[in-house]
Amino acid sequence: MAHNNPWPDEGNTGHIWDDDLRELDNPPPLWWMLSFYAGFIMIVFYALYYPTIPLPGSYTKGVAGWTAMEEYHEDYKILNDWREKKFAGQEEQLAALSVEEILQNDELKTYAVKTSKVLFGDYCAACHGSGGQGNPNFPVLADDDWLYGGKVSTIKTTITNGRQGNMPARGMMGNLTDQEIEQVADYVIALSQGRGEDTSVAAGKGVFAKGMCVACHGPKGKPLALTGAANLTDSIWRFSGERDQVIKTITYGVNVKKNGELTADTREAVMPSFKGRLPNADVNIKRLAVYVHSLGGGQ
Repeated sequence: MAHNNPWPDEGNTGHIWDDDLRELDNPPPLWWMLSFYAGFIMIVFYALYYPTIPLPGSYTKGVAGWTAMEEYHEDYKILNDWREKKFAGQEEQLAALSVEEILQNDELKTYAVKTSKVLFGDYCAACHGSGGQGNPNFPVLADDDWLYGGKVSTIKTTITNGRQGNMPARGMMGNLTDQEIEQVADYVIALSQGRGEDTSVAAGKGVFAKGMCVACHGPKGKPLALTGAANLTDSIWRFSGERDQVIKTITYGVNVKKNGELTADTREAVMPSFKGRLPNADVNIKRLAVYVHSLGGGQ
């Protein structure tokens, strides 16, 4: 910055660097000033024309009567009308055909799967995960382990009517002691690891039969799909395979109720019916059944 201004009549501010770089004090161009003032005029116009100013419990509506939500609904209707017209044929087929017939039609199956992803995300992903991978205490849909069977017709029935698990506390007769519960828990864990015949869990194997576990889970821990009981011979666990958690499940059961209310510490395993929850339920349940079947574990 120079102390002496070599250009006193130039209209600079006196700030000079490197001998000749200086800051001038010229007014902005006319076009710039006009644009600047026009901006203020546009602010007033905008505030009068569009909803702008917040008020207690409301806002100024603007003379245009425009709202973003109205424009959204108008655009959505245009898009929805276009979709209905473009895919009317596929939607009619989904409504007319059974889920088995949809699976046999590759083109229609692909359409059902692609149009189910948002539906699955809205109604199913909270429990079963965005890709069917499951969340804690909720079933995985992407494997081949099914409580009620993985046929597409069975999946459709499950979505339509819902499911409710059932397992009595402390064995079917409710008379297992704490020691017997620990023994049968060790046996069940051994079954899941392929060690069901180990002599170390022989006591638990005896309790398994005494407690009437075989009635639901089968004599070897592998039940019929119709029962809805868990397969104990694999390593897939609904409520965790940790020993303390297995003991808790056997002790308190699943969906055990007293006076119409769930008892303390019982496991809750309920899937609601979606026939009254989904829009256009008849078609969308078929769509979801095909999608779930396609996740990898369908039979």
